[in-house]
Amino acid sequence: MARGHWLVKTEPGTYSWADMLAEGECYWDGVRNYQARNNLRAMKRGDHVLWYHSVKEKRVVGIVEVTREHYPDPTTDDERWSVVDLRPIYELKRPVTLAEIKAVPELAEIPLIRQSRLSVMPLDKDAFDRIVALGGGKRRVGRA
Repeated sequence: MARGHWLVKTEPGTYSWADMLAEGECYWDGVRNYQARNNLRAMKRGDHVLWYHSVKEKRVVGIVEVTREHYPDPTTDDERWSVVDLRPIYELKRPVTLAEIKAVPELAEIPLIRQSRLSVMPLDKDAFDRIVALGGGKRRVGRA
C-alpha cells in the first residue's frame, strides 16, 4: 500500500518543531474542525507528514511519521475528536516559507493555499516532494 502524505499546522509558540524534537513523539491533539478531523482519521501508520509552523513563521520545517493511527482524543470526553501519534524523522535542510510555496505554480492548488485555515491536510506525493526539494532536501533526526 502506498504511503500517504500530509501537512499539519502548529503554532510554534504552543508546540514547536523544537518541542517535537525534544519529546521524540507526541499525540496530535486539539483538532476541532470536522474536515481536519476526517483527514486525521485517514492517516495511516507510516504516512509522512510535513510539519508547518503557522502564525508569524509560516514555514515548513520538518517531517514526522504517523506511528499510531487515530484513537480518541485523551484531552476531551467528547468522542467526536481523535488524535494520531507522530514522531520526527527528518528536518528540512532549510525551512520552506509559505511565500516560496505560493511562488511555485504546480503548488497553487494544494490545500495549504486553497484552504489556508485547515490544520490537517492531505498532499499528493509530487507536492510533498516538491516542498521537500524547495528546502534543499532532508536530514534524519530523532530515533528513526
